[in-house]
Amino acid sequence: MYGGIMERLDKFLTNAGVATRSQIKAILKTGRVQVDGKAVKDGSVKIDPEKQTVTLDGDMIGGKRRMVVMLNKPAGFVTSTDDPRDKTVMELLPKEYAHQDLKPVGRLDKATEGLLLFTNDGDLLHRLISPKKEVPKIYYAKHEGTAGESDVEAFAAGLTLRDGTVCLSAKLEPMGPGESLITVCEGKYHQVRRMMASRQMTVLYLERRSEGGLELGALERGKCRELTETEIQILETQAE
Repeated sequence: MYGGIMERLDKFLTNAGVATRSQIKAILKTGRVQVDGKAVKDGSVKIDPEKQTVTLDGDMIGGKRRMVVMLNKPAGFVTSTDDPRDKTVMELLPKEYAHQDLKPVGRLDKATEGLLLFTNDGDLLHRLISPKKEVPKIYYAKHEGTAGESDVEAFAAGLTLRDGTVCLSAKLEPMGPGESLITVCEGKYHQVRRMMASRQMTVLYLERRSEGGLELGALERGKCRELTETEIQILETQAE
């Protein structure tokens, strides 16, 4: 978990592969190393590599660590990095994450709750949202009517929506009157709501419970947590 761990400058430079420890001592004396734009010659100075920028001859050493964060999104927030009218999901992230350049992975609409991922790994983000990677996302829906076998078969065959939008094969699991689980592997605009509406089942409540093999678990609504490396590996496997 991010916590601003301090580290000696000379150790940071050694671990980054800049040079040997003895060579780094000589390099520091020349003033070629800067921390946040200021020359630092003392290798014992403590720095926070996750918050501060270290350069050698103007070239950045290291960089922001990769992060993936899971949020249990409440209703009322739009999935955007900035919005002039509505509250955004970015407002729900802790302030100490602000420098990590996190971006939402896909979208949940304003009324939809549940699992939303953020990452500063652009390659992973694009793979997770690509329909070609078929990363599964599982939603719980409360809706009008009751899903039947014909609805299950229609979802599996791939629905064509009223505006001509063609959806990939999806899984519909009826849970009783007015309740279903829906698994999709793409993220078209309001897709789950529109798919259900095409079968005359208006969605009254929608929650994403799982993505890429990861589940919300006991994460409270409105709270977030950083994923472990093991969990990130699970996402990467899903998005291969």
